[in-house]
Amino acid sequence: MEELKFSVFGNTRTAITPTTKNSMTDPWIERWNERYSKDEFAYGEQPNNYLKEQLEKLAPGTILFPAEGEGRNAVFAAKLGWTVTAFDISNEGKNKAIKLAEKNKVGIDYQVGELQTLNFKAEQFDAIALIYAHFPASIKSLYHKTFDSYLKKEGVIIFEAFSKKHIDYVTANEKVGGPKDIESLFSIEEIQADFPNYEIIELLEKEIELNEGIFHNGTGSVIRFVGRKK
Repeated sequence: MEELKFSVFGNTRTAITPTTKNSMTDPWIERWNERYSKDEFAYGEQPNNYLKEQLEKLAPGTILFPAEGEGRNAVFAAKLGWTVTAFDISNEGKNKAIKLAEKNKVGIDYQVGELQTLNFKAEQFDAIALIYAHFPASIKSLYHKTFDSYLKKEGVIIFEAFSKKHIDYVTANEKVGGPKDIESLFSIEEIQADFPNYEIIELLEKEIELNEGIFHNGTGSVIRFVGRKK
């Protein structure tokens, strides 16, 4: 894909809107629908450990979960009292997420579609959680800048995803999961460039042990970032 274009904004109250050009391909969408169509949860029903640790430090407010899949993190946040919005390109992911929310007796607003088709607003959210939100390499930076425009001043980003060093880990052990092209992986420098106007609470690269459902098992390398928007 070529780089997406986005609207120029003059202040923090105007959200970036990606164009529909070079949208995600049908095979990409079909891949995730196939993964989430099984009875078993692909990444388990429990929240990501880092997300859990960080979210429990914050007072509940409004939160967005991009690329939320089967809803394990969104449901956890709702159980803590957050007003939760989530989205993904997979209808199968939404179906599983709604069932998980019902099982846990909470409600979540889960939308299906690509970011440019959704109607999120500037400064809508108190927090945004990007947990293994590996968007295609050609749009991942634009998406980060778009999410920044949706976050309120003093809002918090919570981020965990595979680092560029992870390419060696997934090559040695496919069960740990994650992209196999280095451009879809992250570096500390990319996070600093995508979220420049943030107080950095934590930003590091770390080797961790994953035990999340079927597709995240073993040793991997991740970037962890918590930042507060200035």
